[in-house]
Amino acid sequence: MTTPTTTPTTTPTTTGAYPDLTRFDTFPKLVVHHAAEHPEEIAWREKEFGIWQAFTWQDCADRIRGIAYGLKTLGVEKGEVVALIGDNRPDWLAGAIAAHSLGAISLGVYRDALDSEVEYLLTYAEAHVVLAEDEEQVDKLLALEDRIPTVRHIVYSDPRGMRKYDDPRLISAADLLAKGAELESKEPNAFKEWVEAGDAEATAILCTTSGTTANPKLAMLSAGRFLRHCHAYLLADPKDADDEYVSVLPLPWIMEQVYTLGMALISRMKVNFVEEQDTMMNDMREIGPTFLLLAPRVWEAIAADVRSRIMDSSPIKQRLYGYGMRVGLEALDRGERSGLAYHLVLRALKDRLGFSRVRSAATGGAALGPETFKFFLAMGVPLRQLYGQTELIGAYTIHKPDDVDFDTVGVPFTEEIEVKIHEPDSEGVGEIVTRHPNMFLGYFKNEEASEESLNDGWMHTGDAGYYDAKGHLVVIDRIKDLASTARGLRFSPQFIENKLKFCPYVAEAVILGGGRDYLTTIICIRFSIVSKWAEKNRIPFTTYSDLSARDEVYKLIRSEVEKVNDSLPEGQRIRKFLLLYKELDADDGELTRTRKVRRGVIAEKYGEIIDTIYSDADSVDIDTVITFQDGSNQRIKTTLNIIRLDAAAGEPAAQAAE
Repeated sequence: MTTPTTTPTTTPTTTGAYPDLTRFDTFPKLVVHHAAEHPEEIAWREKEFGIWQAFTWQDCADRIRGIAYGLKTLGVEKGEVVALIGDNRPDWLAGAIAAHSLGAISLGVYRDALDSEVEYLLTYAEAHVVLAEDEEQVDKLLALEDRIPTVRHIVYSDPRGMRKYDDPRLISAADLLAKGAELESKEPNAFKEWVEAGDAEATAILCTTSGTTANPKLAMLSAGRFLRHCHAYLLADPKDADDEYVSVLPLPWIMEQVYTLGMALISRMKVNFVEEQDTMMNDMREIGPTFLLLAPRVWEAIAADVRSRIMDSSPIKQRLYGYGMRVGLEALDRGERSGLAYHLVLRALKDRLGFSRVRSAATGGAALGPETFKFFLAMGVPLRQLYGQTELIGAYTIHKPDDVDFDTVGVPFTEEIEVKIHEPDSEGVGEIVTRHPNMFLGYFKNEEASEESLNDGWMHTGDAGYYDAKGHLVVIDRIKDLASTARGLRFSPQFIENKLKFCPYVAEAVILGGGRDYLTTIICIRFSIVSKWAEKNRIPFTTYSDLSARDEVYKLIRSEVEKVNDSLPEGQRIRKFLLLYKELDADDGELTRTRKVRRGVIAEKYGEIIDTIYSDADSVDIDTVITFQDGSNQRIKTTLNIIRLDAAAGEPAAQAAE
């Protein structure tokens, strides 16, 4: 690997439509600047009780100032950690920026985090104040009792259901603002002084890493570096005050903060918050976003829902859809766009999804299968793949608008971003390592991990990849997840899993085969769609477990697996599969909060099932109890069939066909 050289710690002065980041180098400074220059311009919108509520830049500045004064009365000082937990709401952003104005550090906690996860993060970060959205989150915090000893205050925004509590740590957002207003009346210039004294190079954000193998680490991010990196991103994918963004991905995730805190504060792109996750698509249609960032799982779910709705439509609509998509994909493969297919079918579908105004769309956080990618490109959605890590302040590569390749993640934003392949093999495949001027400051309270990741100034991503002939970066899989069969055949589980998940009936798949003679898979059905299919075909069922065990469902999934096999080399084809009796769940530790599979957990938790798949058995008997998030239990007693496909290595074809 090339020896790193000294790199600059600042980017050139921002010019043109964007503010000067050498002057406005923190989040509060940008908010105050926009409130002075564009006080009546809409910054945020929130849908509540079916009505969109707009917040101007002046409204945002007033709210942030009020919360900052309130936090000051609670004793929040420079360098202390303020945690935030709840849905995506304006007050989440306002609370984080208010903490930054005091020199404090924000830490986002996923709203669906389990008690043990919340306990770990709050105690490890030594959070002193938690801004919680509602009763659900307060319950979670109070249940931890003395296991979060550093937490002095819990501020809640929604007062509904809170009268029954008398914990001295609790204070409502309304009371916090009242206390802040009292302090402001005594010290009217204090907020201005706090903001002006803001240190752009000090840690402003603690952001959790993905934590696929253990508890997440906390990456320390400074506001100055964060904003300069977002500016580099904006040079590659420009935004301005006319752009509309709908915030649906969890705010603790680095990329959602890149858009809502970084890019939005620089470009004045409007940020919209949906009422509920269940209303996301309807709310999105009402806004008509010009830019979209969705996780692969969301893109997959939207594509699956489209195909599910087509199955329920009239025969003529099904034929029109089939024709339009087929012609659209064929044109895409030729590097063209079918005007006939688009105007006849695909434009209406795009409009139905609320994507008519989308000028830029992105996916990131994990790989998106090529089939899903092509599905949206054929529809006319200008989708591009991002690649990055929390430590690198999210994404740092993207496709150029006129050079989109669904098999790659594009090229670095700017020349300042260096991406190399460390110790490549004969085919050019090695570990992806990266450095740029605005990387993270290290891991919070973990110097050993910081030194390990930042080897010689380069961030070792742990991902395997290579550069193709066009100079695009291709990401294969996590290095630790790349596997070889007992016969020495290397394969990427993620690549095959993404092909399976393009099927509307498959929600999750885990490819097995490392150290084995052949590949198999555990599949979780997409219950919302398979249940519709079952109802349409008059197949009775009661629960997820019951439906996934039906012979008809096995036949349905078998046909889809065989289609995927047809697209794979002989040695990478799936020889056996079974349908799991439950969905993989982050609450059970099987997925991360960003929906990445924890393969180690799967291997340990379902080890007996996996061993049985690789035996001569035709089924696995299950008798277990699953616990739901509300604490209720359900006993699962069922039989999982093991379906054999093509002849597995070393076994007679006749046996495999039984």
